[in-house]
Amino acid sequence: MSDNRQLPLFECDPDSQPLKETGIEEPGQPESPFGKYIVYVDESGDHSLQSIDKNYPVFVLAFCIFHKRHYSEAIVPALEKFKFNHFGHDQVVLHEHEIRKEKGAFNIFRSSEEKHQFLDELTGIIETSNFILVSCTIEKQALKRPQQEPNPYHTALGYCMETLHEFLSEKGEQDKKTHIVVECRGKKEDAELELEFRRICDSNNRQGIQLPYEVIFSDKKVMSSGLQLADLVARPIGLKTLRPNQNNRSFEVLKHKFYCSGGREYTGEGYKGIGMKIHPSPESGKPR
Repeated sequence: MSDNRQLPLFECDPDSQPLKETGIEEPGQPESPFGKYIVYVDESGDHSLQSIDKNYPVFVLAFCIFHKRHYSEAIVPALEKFKFNHFGHDQVVLHEHEIRKEKGAFNIFRSSEEKHQFLDELTGIIETSNFILVSCTIEKQALKRPQQEPNPYHTALGYCMETLHEFLSEKGEQDKKTHIVVECRGKKEDAELELEFRRICDSNNRQGIQLPYEVIFSDKKVMSSGLQLADLVARPIGLKTLRPNQNNRSFEVLKHKFYCSGGREYTGEGYKGIGMKIHPSPESGKPR
């Protein structure tokens, strides 16, 4: 674990101010064909409908939407400093499952207090980082005909991509090329996902419009700060759906990140059915 000689995590300094969304382009530079936002995606739970885990019968897909300037100038340095503080190097990939189970590089805690400190600092980085969260949770046991349902990953992907379009439209970025980064899962799975992704972009969505998105498949060995943050947010969303009354500190932080009806002045409210979708709805079968 780290000693008392800590590098300052300036993003968690209460006196620091978040970066303004002024655009990543420098003054006088020609306008970029690329959007100002980048999206990192991760999942929680398996997407199989053949056998459903009774202890975790949900599949969650989470989109973390970052403004590129804030991401590169604040979030990436904060995570790098966090790793240097706790491991002495930055060659560690932050995975929620391994942290929770204290596996691999995370078998370092000498006491529960040390682990709590580690988690508190990591939660602090998430809390003070500016990003927009969009998710879709598939409640597999609530599906009427599970064996006949589409792949839950593909269903969730469609809802998340449509919500992403709504957000980018608010920012005037809907016509810019926006990259969506996902982890490689296997040759067959990646090919199926890319086909579904292109189908959704080619007007096969509820709005019936072309979406200028490009999917990027990232190897699990690539230490992407965005993918690591996305990995940390998906499971708390699933747990909130399964056990809504259970204490869930991580979700209490995340609920202020969700895309919501009232904009940034009303974060933490009005996100259900908008930034945080659940499928199917018990009443209608449509996402709520």
